[in-house]
Amino acid sequence: MSFETLDWVVLGAFMLALVGIVVWVALQKEEDTEDYFLAGRNATWLAIGASIFASTIGSEHLVGLASAGAQYGMAMAHWEFHSWIILMLAWIFVPFYWRTQIFTTPEFLERRYTPQTRTFFSFISLVSYVLTKVSVTVFAGGLAIQEIFGIDTLFGIDFFWIAAISLVVITGLYTVIGGMKAVLWTSVLQTPVLLLGSFIILFVGLTKLGAGAGLLEGWAVMSEINGANMHLFRPIDDPNFPWPAVIGGSIIIGSWYWCTDQYIVQRVLSGQNMTQARRGAIFGGYLKITPVFIFMVPGMIAFALAEKGMLDLSGGSNTAFPVMVRELLPAGIKGVVLGGAIAALMSSLASLFNSSATLFTVDFYERLKPGRSQKHYLRVGRVATTVVVLLGIAWVPVIPLLGDSLYEALQKVQALIAPAIVAVFFLGIFSNRVTPAAGFWGLIIGFAAGMFYLVLDLWPGLATGNAFLAWIGGMNWLYYCCLLLIFTVTAMIAISLFSQPKTDEELSGLTYKGVTPEQAAEVRESWIGWDVFNSAVIVGIIALCYIVFF
Repeated sequence: MSFETLDWVVLGAFMLALVGIVVWVALQKEEDTEDYFLAGRNATWLAIGASIFASTIGSEHLVGLASAGAQYGMAMAHWEFHSWIILMLAWIFVPFYWRTQIFTTPEFLERRYTPQTRTFFSFISLVSYVLTKVSVTVFAGGLAIQEIFGIDTLFGIDFFWIAAISLVVITGLYTVIGGMKAVLWTSVLQTPVLLLGSFIILFVGLTKLGAGAGLLEGWAVMSEINGANMHLFRPIDDPNFPWPAVIGGSIIIGSWYWCTDQYIVQRVLSGQNMTQARRGAIFGGYLKITPVFIFMVPGMIAFALAEKGMLDLSGGSNTAFPVMVRELLPAGIKGVVLGGAIAALMSSLASLFNSSATLFTVDFYERLKPGRSQKHYLRVGRVATTVVVLLGIAWVPVIPLLGDSLYEALQKVQALIAPAIVAVFFLGIFSNRVTPAAGFWGLIIGFAAGMFYLVLDLWPGLATGNAFLAWIGGMNWLYYCCLLLIFTVTAMIAISLFSQPKTDEELSGLTYKGVTPEQAAEVRESWIGWDVFNSAVIVGIIALCYIVFF
């Protein structure tokens, strides 16, 4: 079933609306880097929450999460039930980030530890963005568009590359022109389109499985065919997802991603005030509940349909979502769903480009070339965005080497980066005794240990004949993630015992002990009972999901 005229009309209307927003933003001329990177710190909770959600819904969800659902069922849903961790961002980290008026999370580490810690963290972040997030999103975006259109070649060129590069160029163009403001406001358009399109594919899939008997019958059929894959918790001897490792590893990765990664934190930094930043995170927490049901469950539906001979997944699990769109949806609806897919991919890419440019301009260039005009730094930011776009394209051919499941491959790499960062941020906020030396060396030691495992995983022959290396290389990656956090925390505590901490005056407002009565009063005035109520509702929904899918 190919694309029809009505699909093109629907898709064209969405793209015109997107262009209209970008033009409107472009007419509001940026005066400085605060305008370009943080939307003038004038964003409301609606734009912040929508951007948090839309920015994270990239290829690892549309393609990767559906692929994980088709291959593993609910095993990786733990990563998507992290709304409660977003509440940690809202209630624990937002006050520290907001009162310091930082541009980047590495800048916070400079104030808590040392300039060297900031530089190394920025380096880690930029490398991870280019080698994982940007390239994975581009790869899956091209794959999804190619599969949905059902086009192999165009003008003698593999349509995958036409789709992937077009996606990057269009997104890069509006990100370079509009900066963070464009990212935020296009997210307000993209989020409802994305949700609508994804819910449509969920309902259509369940209806087809139920053979006209209703959604509940479709769910029952899906549950029966997926069997044990309907459960969140796998046995402790499961080779891929033993439940203790999944719980520990997913929380560590989630804490890094939602509380410390510039990619996410940049949204709350753009808030009008602490109240809007917190409420934006809470709103994002509500939206974060949906991916399991609108991306992972469709993957499980695709598996069930394939088992019943009603869908062709011969192209592999990574094609689950796009094949469902192409084969199951009627004319017009395909256009809506593809619009949602493109919205997700573009929003995710735009956020990556802007965050990468922010890190380079603020954490590297401005420190090397201080005293230049704001317009000069603005131009550098746009050039940096363009360079990240080109680097992302250059790394696309590497992505197929990551494995069958994009989502698992992405989480695996992040599991090796996250523990050191989590240790440095959380110990830094909760303890005055952790020293600058401990923060710097903890980051280096933890990152090096993570890359050590990655090298053994990519080249297992290096462990031949060495029992210790073979043990490390053969360890489940989630268990290694947990062990890496313990190792980094232990190293930081040991280093702190033999090095000098900062004074209480130097740590004023940077740790819980360093919060002054005036700062505590400001935080208390920034929230009301309604914020607490909504946070409690989110926690309750997540608890219910764990009970239902236990």
